[in-house]
Formats: sequence, C-alpha cells, structure tokens
Amino acid sequence: MSNIPELLRYTKEHEWVEAISSTNRVRMGITDFAQSALGDIVYVQLPNIGDKVSAGQVCGEVESTKSVSEIYSPVTGAVLAVNTALTAAPEKVNSDPYGEGWLVEIELTGDQIGLLSAQEYAQITA
Repeated sequence: MSNIPELLRYTKEHEWVEAISSTNRVRMGITDFAQSALGDIVYVQLPNIGDKVSAGQVCGEVESTKSVSEIYSPVTGAVLAVNTALTAAPEKVNSDPYGEGWLVEIELTGDQIGLLSAQEYAQITA
C-alpha cells in the first residue's frame, strides 16, 4: 500500500496537489505510488517560472532508470516556483515525494478538474 496523505488531492495520472495556506497557490508533485513504479529517478524536467500550465496537459517529465514519464498539471495557472534542488538531486522525488521531492508551485487562474480525495486515489492504486 502506498503512502497517500489525507490532506492532499490527487489525479488519475498520479500527481498530488497541496493548497498552500489561504492563498490562490498550490504545490504539486508525483505520488509515492508513481515514484515507486518508476524506480530510481535520474532526471526531472520542469516548466519555467512564469510558464502557463493547463489542467490535464503535460508540464514536464520524470526520467528513471526504467522509463521516461510525462508529468501532467493537475490545475490551470502560472508557475510561481520550481524545485531547483531536483536538478542536482532528482532522487529526492523517490525518497520524499510529498516533501523535498515537490516539483512546482502554481498560482491558480482556472480549473482544478477531477481532483481525487485520498480515499478515491487509494481505490485506483489498490
């Protein structure tokens, strides 16, 4: 059973979203289930600060020793921050996918379509 924190929201493509305080800002990453399925992550390609992202659209890639997987934005908005630590240490996505392995922060300008609760996400990964 994967680690699925209750306070986060999830996508069917295995990304997580966390609201940051009471702002119109979210942090996102890939789930524990996804990093486990990918294996050892060796490279992460992320959008640039200021880039516009759309819910359900590709916004980056994660490369592991097994494969390359696309990252889909769970929300629509503008990229406010990128986890630059992953450039030198992409393995943080494996060791701490919900903490130091976060990917980007996005200011919401549109929809958060189809986000799942922890219970709903657990059902699709069971």
